[in-house]
Amino acid sequence: MNKRLVFVNMILRSLVRRRLRMLAAFLAVALGSTVLSGMLTLYRDIPRQLGREFRSYGANMVLVPSGESGIMSMDEVEAAAEHLPPDQLVGITPYRYESLGINRQPYTAAGVRFAQIAKTSPYWQVDGSWPARGDEIMIGADISRITGITPGTQARISGHARDMTPFALDMIVSGVVRTGGTEESVIFMELGSLERIMGAPGRVNLVEISIEAGQDELAALAAEIGENVEGATPRLVKRVASSEATVLGKLRFLVFLVAAVVMGLTLICVATTMMTVVMERRKEIGLKKALGAESGTVIMEFIAEGAVLGLAGGIAGVALGYYFAQLTSRSVFGRSVEFDLVAVPAALAAAVAVAVLACLLPVKKAAEVEPAIVLRGE
Repeated sequence: MNKRLVFVNMILRSLVRRRLRMLAAFLAVALGSTVLSGMLTLYRDIPRQLGREFRSYGANMVLVPSGESGIMSMDEVEAAAEHLPPDQLVGITPYRYESLGINRQPYTAAGVRFAQIAKTSPYWQVDGSWPARGDEIMIGADISRITGITPGTQARISGHARDMTPFALDMIVSGVVRTGGTEESVIFMELGSLERIMGAPGRVNLVEISIEAGQDELAALAAEIGENVEGATPRLVKRVASSEATVLGKLRFLVFLVAAVVMGLTLICVATTMMTVVMERRKEIGLKKALGAESGTVIMEFIAEGAVLGLAGGIAGVALGYYFAQLTSRSVFGRSVEFDLVAVPAALAAAVAVAVLACLLPVKKAAEVEPAIVLRGE
């Protein structure tokens, strides 16, 4: 026990005597550990952050009818939704399509749930406001341009119900939709309102789903729904799902590359500092060997100094790494990052490993010191 205390005391005294050089090595390790722990936190949090960003581009899964009728029941939609993780589900929007007229001009009408479509299609630009009552609708920008209907005005909706009963209703256009796509030629109304007008409730033609999940997890969820829900066939929106996977892979590689470069520079900085320390302590090392110290003892002393530096720098780096990750996440994604406990031991282990590895070449030089030559001043 006394030998251990003497060894620890010797290590601490050695670090204190060369505090300026050791401070430089400590700062290098702390900086490297800060970047590493921050990058590890971002590396593990990127899928969640990127998933949220990609949800603004629309749904990444759709449900279509399995049969030739082109119709699904809401019971089948609800059964499919039960297979989706609630904490990852952003929104699920059913669509029912019918042919209606607006001011005697024929268009496609879509019955939707506006509370959900705002989640699955956040990229929609709405001039005016979202419908808040059953007698309010939205129209596409193309319809507005052709008919001259603007937000806040009244429009006559006409057509034939499923039982061929004619109808004509006056409804308020609350907003005009701009997407740059086919939505600009569609009339949108609350699904319940369309069902009351057309009859045959509980029938939909398409369901859009937005869920925070990677491509592999999406494929697994789609397979699960396909196996357990008979009337609905899930399909992935490949342009969204594959793009998300591609960008995620590139971002993760970039994070890994930056972390590797920073840790490499840290290794070089610590190794340079320790090499200088060895050269300064050549006489001390030679004297120890002349008094009977073995090369193994000298080697252990330098490795212990490196380990202490790595541990101290790692602790400081881990404390700062979370704030570095938080700042980066807010700058890139505009959101806070979640604290990752896994990054703490990983960053500490990496900091100690880098510091010890940086000592290997200096230790080799220290072990090669010949007492007689050094003590003669050569």
